[in-house]
Amino acid sequence: MAERTSTGLLTMMLEPTPAVAMTLPAEVREKLAELELELSEGDITQKGYEKKRGKLLAPYVPQIQGVDPSLQIDNRIQASSQAVLPGSKHNKSRAANTRDERFRSDLHTEAVQAALAKYKERKMPMPSKRRSVLVQSSVEACTPPDTSSASEDEGSLRRQGRLATSTPYQGHGHPAVEHWFNRVIQGSSTSSSASSTSSHPGGRSVTTTTNTTSHAALNANAAATALADFMAHTQLGVPVNSRVSSKIQQLLNTLKRPKRPPLREFFVDDFEELLDVQQADPNQPKPEGQHMSPLVGEPLGVVNNWPPSLPAALQRWGTTQPKSPCLTGLDNAGKPVYTLTYGKLWTRSQKLAYTLLNKLSTRNEPLLVPGDRVALVFPNNDPVMFMVAFYGCLLAELVPVPIEVPLTRKDAGSQQIGFLLGSCGVTLALTTDACQKGLPKAQTGEVATFKGWPRLLWFVTDGKHVVKPPKDWHPPIREASNDIAYIEYKTSKEGSTMGITVSNSAMLAHCHALTQACGYTEAETITNVLDFKREAGLWHGVLTSVMNRMHVISIPYSLMKVNPLSWIQKVHIYKARVAVVKSRDMHWSLLAQRDQRDISLSSLRMLIVADGANPWSISSCDAFLNVFQARGLRPEVICPCASSSEAMTVAIRRPPEMGVPPPGKAVLSMGGLSHSVIRVDTEEKLSVLTVQDVGQVMPGALVCVVRVEGTPYLCQTDEVGEICVSSGCTGVAYYGLPGMTKNLFETIPVTSSGISISDRPFTRTSLLGFVGPDSLVFIVGKMDGLMVVSGRRHNADDVVATALAVEPMKFVYRGRIAVFSVSVLHDERIVVVAEQRPDASEEDSFQWMSRVLQAIDSIHQVGVYCLALVPANTLPKAPLGGIHISETKQRFLEGALHPCNVLMCPHTCVTNLPKPRQKQPEVGPASMIVGNLVAGKRIAQACGRDVAQLEDNDQARKFLYIQDVLQWRAQATPDHSLFLVLNAKGTVASTATCLQLHKRAERVATALMGRLNTGDHVALVYPPGIDLIATFYGCLYAGCVPVTVRPPHPQNLATTLPTVKMIVEVSKSVCILTTQAIMKLLKSKEAAAAVDVKSWPMVLDTDDLPRKKSPQMYKPPTPEMLAYLDFSVSTTGILAGVKMSHTATSALCRSIKLQCELYPSRQIAICLDPYCGLGFALWCLCSVYSGHQSILVPPLELESNASLWLAAVSQYKVRVTFCSYSVMEMCTKGLGSQTEALRLRNVNLSCVRTCMVVAEERPRIALTQSFSKIFKDLGLSPRAVSTTFGCRVNVAICLQGTAGPDPSTVYVDMRALRHDRVRLVERGSPHSLPLMESGKILPGVKVIIANTETKGPLGDSHLGEIWVSSPHNATGYYTVYGEEALHADHFNTTLSFGDTQTVWARTGYLGFLRRTELTDASGERHDALYVVGSLDETLELRGMRYHPIDIETSVIRSHKSIAECAVFTWTNLLVVVVELEGSEQEALDLVALVTNVVLEEHYLIVGVVVVVDPGVIPINSRGEKQRMHLRDGFLADQLDPIYVAYNM
Repeated sequence: MAERTSTGLLTMMLEPTPAVAMTLPAEVREKLAELELELSEGDITQKGYEKKRGKLLAPYVPQIQGVDPSLQIDNRIQASSQAVLPGSKHNKSRAANTRDERFRSDLHTEAVQAALAKYKERKMPMPSKRRSVLVQSSVEACTPPDTSSASEDEGSLRRQGRLATSTPYQGHGHPAVEHWFNRVIQGSSTSSSASSTSSHPGGRSVTTTTNTTSHAALNANAAATALADFMAHTQLGVPVNSRVSSKIQQLLNTLKRPKRPPLREFFVDDFEELLDVQQADPNQPKPEGQHMSPLVGEPLGVVNNWPPSLPAALQRWGTTQPKSPCLTGLDNAGKPVYTLTYGKLWTRSQKLAYTLLNKLSTRNEPLLVPGDRVALVFPNNDPVMFMVAFYGCLLAELVPVPIEVPLTRKDAGSQQIGFLLGSCGVTLALTTDACQKGLPKAQTGEVATFKGWPRLLWFVTDGKHVVKPPKDWHPPIREASNDIAYIEYKTSKEGSTMGITVSNSAMLAHCHALTQACGYTEAETITNVLDFKREAGLWHGVLTSVMNRMHVISIPYSLMKVNPLSWIQKVHIYKARVAVVKSRDMHWSLLAQRDQRDISLSSLRMLIVADGANPWSISSCDAFLNVFQARGLRPEVICPCASSSEAMTVAIRRPPEMGVPPPGKAVLSMGGLSHSVIRVDTEEKLSVLTVQDVGQVMPGALVCVVRVEGTPYLCQTDEVGEICVSSGCTGVAYYGLPGMTKNLFETIPVTSSGISISDRPFTRTSLLGFVGPDSLVFIVGKMDGLMVVSGRRHNADDVVATALAVEPMKFVYRGRIAVFSVSVLHDERIVVVAEQRPDASEEDSFQWMSRVLQAIDSIHQVGVYCLALVPANTLPKAPLGGIHISETKQRFLEGALHPCNVLMCPHTCVTNLPKPRQKQPEVGPASMIVGNLVAGKRIAQACGRDVAQLEDNDQARKFLYIQDVLQWRAQATPDHSLFLVLNAKGTVASTATCLQLHKRAERVATALMGRLNTGDHVALVYPPGIDLIATFYGCLYAGCVPVTVRPPHPQNLATTLPTVKMIVEVSKSVCILTTQAIMKLLKSKEAAAAVDVKSWPMVLDTDDLPRKKSPQMYKPPTPEMLAYLDFSVSTTGILAGVKMSHTATSALCRSIKLQCELYPSRQIAICLDPYCGLGFALWCLCSVYSGHQSILVPPLELESNASLWLAAVSQYKVRVTFCSYSVMEMCTKGLGSQTEALRLRNVNLSCVRTCMVVAEERPRIALTQSFSKIFKDLGLSPRAVSTTFGCRVNVAICLQGTAGPDPSTVYVDMRALRHDRVRLVERGSPHSLPLMESGKILPGVKVIIANTETKGPLGDSHLGEIWVSSPHNATGYYTVYGEEALHADHFNTTLSFGDTQTVWARTGYLGFLRRTELTDASGERHDALYVVGSLDETLELRGMRYHPIDIETSVIRSHKSIAECAVFTWTNLLVVVVELEGSEQEALDLVALVTNVVLEEHYLIVGVVVVVDPGVIPINSRGEKQRMHLRDGFLADQLDPIYVAYNM
């Protein structure tokens, strides 16, 4: 704690305190200020800043030998600041208003700090991030500021570093360390006077809040201890390789807290998982006032000789007062560039009007006719050209559509502007010469067509392009009609752009109403800081000004960025009577005002605050008044107003000379507001919103407040609703959108009894508010920022204010924060995105994030779903530098935001999950079974063809032992070729005829017989090939039991060799047979690093065995004896070996022979690993038994030649082929784009009748379908591809074979599956999951579906465990390594009722049987078996059973960069591991998308998201994910993840 505090002290001491700063020469102070500005703008790095600053201050610091200058600065300043303490009082007032934050009251800051202090900090696990990601995000964060005219933020901050720390110890005699620390935490001065004094002397405060400094300091102390506590607990400096499990423990601790609100009990319908519907809290506040009556504005006065239209006014002033100034434009230095007089405006607009109508033509047709829409594309620093163009269009009766200048082809929202232009039918764009030169160009040199824009003709309106009209041409000056005058664009919450049409009469009426409300008089001077293309900037600075012959000083945004005081200086110089600004402009000028002594604002009679409806504006107004009252600003001239694009000006505070009631201020309870109820807050000081009124409604308007949703009922007096206006001066429609127009511009408000209040339609303003005392209008938010979470309403702006109050200047870059809501699982969820300062550390950001979450939780009583931090300057910008919210939201949802930090808190906000399922007690057996029906359904059992009935001329049946079959074939058909092994080039590497194989087996047997006893186990460690097959039969000849083992991978001994060692040990092998190369490898130095090489049993290499006469072959006494052991590692990481007897071996071969119709004349191609399961049987057993020729393709060879297998199938015209999923994936990924090349090489797959994927899992339908689709071009029949199913207890249960109906696909409801039920649905219905039949049940195999718990039989289409009975079942586990308790009943179990005689083996897989309409070979109706998944793999979560593959499929679909995904659970937390195929920048985008999709589709909250590199998720030889290995690797911190997010 102490060291942290002292560093806090150090950094703050480095800032020159004002007192010291005053002793520096003025030019040095100025340079320091410039440096500060550059740093805050991101123009220089922190390092560069420190270097330059050190240089500037060096001459003023006495040099001490051998001491670092920066430390000297430190000491010097520390000393001097203590020295000047007594005199630091005069700085006090300044300190209060130089803080670096965005429009918030001190009151709010205090509330936030107090809220944070109340929290006992919880340990939260900090996300782990790979170092490269850290480095990369900080580099990116230092991007130079963009050069657009709009790089500043709408509500942004100007940071003057000096000011941030001005005289921290007000009223303390000694600078106490705690005090410094409080200051660090609070990040603000503790004075709260600004917000509780009203901005008018006679003003009434609805409640007065007295917050003394001591009370605030107390809060600060509490916050300090809380912070220290927090630092001690959260391992802020966690290195990436810290124990994962300790973090998960922290995460679990955060989750043990009871959730608010509690889940209600409710009945779960048999099939539906009902989402919990949030019940309204019975104690929530409800409106109690009477119903409001509409407010009527004062009547519009009658003015003598008021012009009949706006062009008429222009004509009048242009001809009678031509020298009168109309508009002055300034350059970026603040110098007047040009003053447009009324005479000039009149003549220049006439020229333009004439040119547009008469001089532009296509094929002798005029290009434009009156009523056509024309785009106006003018930069913000050229109001003169804009004004000429606007009035030129009005005179020509064309409709101007002013839009922003598109800077790049990919501007945020520019595509939407294009749609607007297209729908308005715009073909011509007017612009200036300079602007046209700056637009992006195509190769032809013409202006490029922007994405989504119509083809435009660009016309430059500068003097040389327009012509003087002939003497007899006059523009038509008519009375204002209801024709469209202009179209103003507006962007909706969703990001779509609409054009609001304003008629000539509405434009005129609005000018009239504004003139009356603001008391405008002829020739007044007005300064306008706003965008002159739309809203208040256009209404006051372009339209009403011309109506009243006023002089407008237009202040470009680019000048405000350079000099925030420019508008105040211009008010002073031009003695302006009116200024039109936004809160931002007042705020910026506060931060720069100290350099100006000689400015006076006494000329102002009205300071119109255009965004006075914004809840933050009040603190800007108060702070501005505090400072500038001394410079002649009268409190009563501040006039906030409320407006919207649709309704234009809604209400405005009148200037004082109009004798209006004094302004009001309300301190409202946030809790009440979230229920749309107004409660003046008294006791709970934390969550309040202070709002000021926006004056009275406009003259001639009728205003009411209606309910936001549903029928527009009038609100009660203490209820918040949407303000609606009916008057002659609102917009008329959304251009080309009649439906939306009807909803918005033609609302008919009704009373509670349903009677409409007026016969004229109202326009909805999208402002939320109420009418207070004295008919004053109060606004508390906008529809655009409204977020309805669990039935409560929250305003995005309020949440931003709270987040900013946490510690803005330390952390958020220029106060840029976006808040919006996304819909996840049928409710809105709040997302907060902030730009972090380039120099912020990981710990800073994580700490800031946790505190923001707590502050929002305390003050708004709402959970934040996701909090993301992005590097500085990376959020999409709106035209004037603000954040483009809809674009930000779009990027968030598409995973294109690239955050550098993310905190998700789904556990706290998602409270509408379905109730966890309670298992019902089962019905007893007696009531269930009648004959072969269970509960009225056919018992789910099926069997393959009966082997006994199938008489075929099967010679091999005469032999009990497979080795006898080989000897017989060696005599009967010695030269018949049984095996061809292909190499990577596709040439035959080795072959074996019956005789050759027999001879080689004999040699192996001879070598073994002298050394081993009968019954000894022998491990065969060979690469795929003839050696493996020959040694297998050699072992049988010698009476030994072979165990086939995959050889270790020479490049990866560390992971593959231990498995070899384990199988050798577990199988109790006394000898290893292998090749010379592998023998060397087993005993090499590298091997010794992985295993104990001294403990290998005897190792023999079979490369050069002598040709000896073999002794007598071994004959087993009974076919029940063990033939071989089959070892395999299950997906759950368990190594299990099963015993195969001679009987089972022969039965297996016979069953496959019958199903696939295998004869000596047939050829089959096999691309499988030969070590276990069906792959082993097909390689080593089937050819010997059936006599067919097997073309063996080792899957490893496909890595160097992906087309090897398919080329072989084509070359040998194979009808039946087998592969694994990994092979199929290699072909689809590797050859997907090469089908044309393969066709040219004459690869033709039309010969294939069945291509079977050997698997022990649910069929991967997407993969098999894409394989079929890709290779359809090479003649592959879409019906050919199918799957097999086998498991440990029986390696071949289903196999499509050559006869029988095609595999069928059904769609089941995934939600019902979670409850262990099968519910068939239509294809494409929500939550549907396609399942493909796993091939046909083999001859001699019987299958039944049994209940996993009661072991009773189940009915047709019920989900249960698949049990199998067949002569080729394995006889038992040899040993099970890793789970000794794997039960004997896996191999011999019986049903608890029904047929209790048959002995079954349990497969450990869930599935169901379904009788189809198809008929099988015997003419019976065909029973299809559907495998759903392994029972061991399922996740039990919330009482339901999930299959990992379903969650993984959803996750992979959620973002294009997710290459693979695996899920597992750990202590009830769902952990999702995703492989990122893309840049590491995208890693954090995935966290929210993964969390969203799993919530939406599976109703589960993800606990941990781990982002790793491609290839990290372990896959076994069958292409199955080894989720348990992954889990062990994660818990042991071996994954080297890019990012680990712990969802709170």
